Amino acid sequence: MIALESFTHRVRRRGKLQTVAGYRQGPHSKADGSAIPSFATANSDRQSRQRRRPSFSTVPMTENASPSRRLHIPKVLRRLAWIITALGIGIIGISALLWYRPANAVVISTLISDRGARTDIGVAYGQGPRQTLDVYRPPADITENDAIILFLYGGSWTSGSKELYGFAGQALAARGFTTVIPDYRLYPDVQFPSFVEDVAAAYAWTDRTLARTCGARPIIIAGHSAGGHMAALLALDRKYIAAQPAEVAPPAAVIGLAGPYTFEPTVWPSTKAAFASVATTPDVPRPITYVRPGAPPFLLVHGLADDLVNLKNTRELAAALTAVGTSVEVQTYENIGHIGLVLSLSRPLRWRAPALDRMVAFASKFARTPAQLAECRKP
Repeated sequence: MIALESFTHRVRRRGKLQTVAGYRQGPHSKADGSAIPSFATANSDRQSRQRRRPSFSTVPMTENASPSRRLHIPKVLRRLAWIITALGIGIIGISALLWYRPANAVVISTLISDRGARTDIGVAYGQGPRQTLDVYRPPADITENDAIILFLYGGSWTSGSKELYGFAGQALAARGFTTVIPDYRLYPDVQFPSFVEDVAAAYAWTDRTLARTCGARPIIIAGHSAGGHMAALLALDRKYIAAQPAEVAPPAAVIGLAGPYTFEPTVWPSTKAAFASVATTPDVPRPITYVRPGAPPFLLVHGLADDLVNLKNTRELAAALTAVGTSVEVQTYENIGHIGLVLSLSRPLRWRAPALDRMVAFASKFARTPAQLAECRKP
């Protein structure tokens, strides 16, 4: 322990240890020679060891230097630095697993998910092995929202699976939304527009199977990255939903998370092979091509640190929708990148951006009220 009256500071000056003026001269006396309290004497050995420790100073200490000039990082700040570092490493690791190692990412997705959703896994909406979907219903103790969300994941139309995004289904279900996450065929097995036709078929399955309860439940199409592109394309280019075997209600709204709505996939190096079928008509796969009056409302969300999908995609689509009178809301988040945006839906990373709350607030606008539901359920 250190005596309350003073601290002992020793410095190396001119090759010799000297006592700083104004501080204790030795383990049993003060600077004026008077005795120190007994508790300091009892711990003089420990003090001696402490005095022998090197002093890490930002400036050389002189005889008249104040001890406040010594560089001292409080323990709480050191711990905070370690926590921030660990979180940063964790975010990078989770992002890498989700993006590059699907087998490991399934485990990660489970670990970062909410719990309690009632699920139907691997339900077929088509004939192919990748034409299946997972349904996440709210837990039994959560009041179910009238609206349904069809969530389309990204992956440059070349990778991804519904199992990786279970955290998104669980998160939305925990807030009362029945959520459907479909797989779809990918390049090189297929090219555009096959993957868009697949998600249109998943939308039609959702409408026929889940939405026709007491009238028509609204369906909101949400998507991240390539999924955001397809969500916008389904809502704006009506031929995909119109091509379904039975009549299907149009989507009530669209939520796009960092979607490439205006880029030209036929010339972009990472996507031109998947869109080679429309190389001579490059505007065909671009959602912005089909903006016209009568489109459903949009919520467009983007991270300002996104270095994969440029923010201009969101700004240009928002401007085009506004120009034709379509309701559009834009939400951006600082220090959030492309993968970080979708990961912010997961339980441990929601502190990074309130994207989940923003989605829930927007989607709730399109649900029928409890009074409307009670009225339609009357015999």
